[in-house]
Amino acid sequence: MFINEFETKVNQAKSLDFGIIFSESIELFKKVWLQGLVTLLLTVVIIIPFYLIIYIPLIALSINPEMIHANDSVNPLFIIGMVLFFMCFGTVASAVSIGMRSAFYRICKLKDSGALVSDDYFYYFKKPYFMKLIVLSVVIMLISLLATLLFVLPLFYAIIPLSFINVVFAFNPDQSVSDIIKASFKLGTKKWLIAFGLMVVCGFLAEIIGVMMCFIGVFVTVSFAYIPLYIIYKEVIGFENSEDETVSIETLA
Repeated sequence: MFINEFETKVNQAKSLDFGIIFSESIELFKKVWLQGLVTLLLTVVIIIPFYLIIYIPLIALSINPEMIHANDSVNPLFIIGMVLFFMCFGTVASAVSIGMRSAFYRICKLKDSGALVSDDYFYYFKKPYFMKLIVLSVVIMLISLLATLLFVLPLFYAIIPLSFINVVFAFNPDQSVSDIIKASFKLGTKKWLIAFGLMVVCGFLAEIIGVMMCFIGVFVTVSFAYIPLYIIYKEVIGFENSEDETVSIETLA
């Protein structure tokens, strides 16, 4: 069983060295900075139209402000409609983010292994995985909401396991949503401290260097903050059991 093997590897994993992972992250970033930039730009381009859609109900409200009232009180149908609208928007935006981030991690693996395979930024938007993206998006939103309602601190702790969902899904897309979530929390909980430290340090450096590059450089350096999670996954779990049909076909060709 996937989850049993995953948990065994996490439990038996050796201690990770902060300096080594940081150095490996820098070396890999040199190979994938362009792909990280493209991933970010594509994500923004895809999500922008959905942000524009948000203004539709606001424009409608400005044209007909009476629609929000019913018998001198707030119209409950309007409130319910807005809540459902923003939930749908959040689900789609989160699904796009998960799909693009997972594709970036897949590209990291290809570049790291030296595989001569073309970059596929929409790999996880294909039919076998698209609905799983939606379900993962909803689950992440629910977990984040629940953690926030528990006075924010649980959300602070859950950020790391939730971040690992992108990595686990990227290399195990055929597993069930429940197993992906369980595996992500198992890895994120076990390696929480080093993952958090690396993300903070790498994120800070990415921002500082990006600002030094006339601010627009942040778009280039932001992906550096994501790479340590890939390195941690590679060191703890590895890829000997991961399946990648694209790599197999094109490598054999």
